[in-house]
Amino acid sequence: MALSLKPEHLKRYTDIARLLIQHGRSDLVKTMDVDLPDDQVVEGAVTGDPEKLAQDLEALGPTFIKLGQLLSTRSDLLPAPYLDALARLQDKVEPFPFQEVEEIVSTEIGVRLSKAFLEFDPVPVAAASLGQVHRARLRSGREVAVKVQRPGIRQVILEDLDAFAQIAAMIDKHTEIGRRFAFQDMLEEFRKTLLRELDYRREAVSLVTLADNLREYRRLVVPRPVDDYTTSRVLTMDYVKGTKITELSPLALIDLDNRRLAEDLCKAYLDQILVDGFFHADPHPGNLLVTGDGRLALLDLGMVARIEPAMQEQLLKLLLAVTAGQGQQAAQVTLQIGTPLETLDEAHYRREVADLVGSFQSLSGEQIQVGRAVIHLARLSAENGVRPAPELTMMGRAL
Repeated sequence: MALSLKPEHLKRYTDIARLLIQHGRSDLVKTMDVDLPDDQVVEGAVTGDPEKLAQDLEALGPTFIKLGQLLSTRSDLLPAPYLDALARLQDKVEPFPFQEVEEIVSTEIGVRLSKAFLEFDPVPVAAASLGQVHRARLRSGREVAVKVQRPGIRQVILEDLDAFAQIAAMIDKHTEIGRRFAFQDMLEEFRKTLLRELDYRREAVSLVTLADNLREYRRLVVPRPVDDYTTSRVLTMDYVKGTKITELSPLALIDLDNRRLAEDLCKAYLDQILVDGFFHADPHPGNLLVTGDGRLALLDLGMVARIEPAMQEQLLKLLLAVTAGQGQQAAQVTLQIGTPLETLDEAHYRREVADLVGSFQSLSGEQIQVGRAVIHLARLSAENGVRPAPELTMMGRAL
């Protein structure tokens, strides 16, 4: 199978080849059946710096940023420092002109901006590679946030995904690491997730679902969408006033009942994962806002995940085993939900898990950080020849 020679694909092949070479995987570049210009590919020294990888992915644009965020959940593929660096990937770009915002919103909702909105701030409150958010006010007086998709971004992502898919096919066919990890399957799931994120109608449905599921949590807020002004490229929802938790001053933290907020958030995520089977899969600090009345708002539901009842049951067993210090039971569950590889020494693995779970028992119940414990288990699995279930790492990150 030869790689496509479309000009737009060739540019991406070069970007990917350069990235692989600079981060020590020139062996994978050799599988790419196309002549790439050496002067473009070989640029800069080989680095083993996780932060540099994160910076390089940020520079390459939205598809690479999203891929990095996906890789941050794959403890079977990358060592811990890389997972941590990729989990902190930032997606901030220059906003696109307000004239384009007007054109997109008017075309999508079918009326002029001035007719639909009493006010519409031309300066976005946030801008990312997929879209940007503007503060506005409806004719009814309701304050809203309007998320507008970046022009042409869908085509850019589709071309990137095509290039990724072809390279993944070559790696799977010609390398041992490809046969072990099935990058084509991973990329196909990534493709589905990213294309779903580009359909804002799906996010509107997710906002309603999550708000309904969390209605008993009075300290948690999920903005409600405005259906009449929401399409695949425009999402209109409640505007939530607040401060990102990363930007709170020390004085504000003192005034805030942060212990109860943290407890509510953790319980809410456990409910999402173990009861509802539907959860906010991108809970980084930038998506959490503290409101003026001391509540916590959950924003940006472009990435959500669903967990089947059978997997929910296994994850619950695992959490109970970890908190009860039952190492053998924890090992058994990870083996059942994961994928054992040829390198697995099961007896050794079970001992390692028992030791890890036992180490948590030296902590009091309040000191056991469940999310960190699950992440440690996922990493231990990967190091010992068990490919962890994606749900395991997602749960660990969320908690």
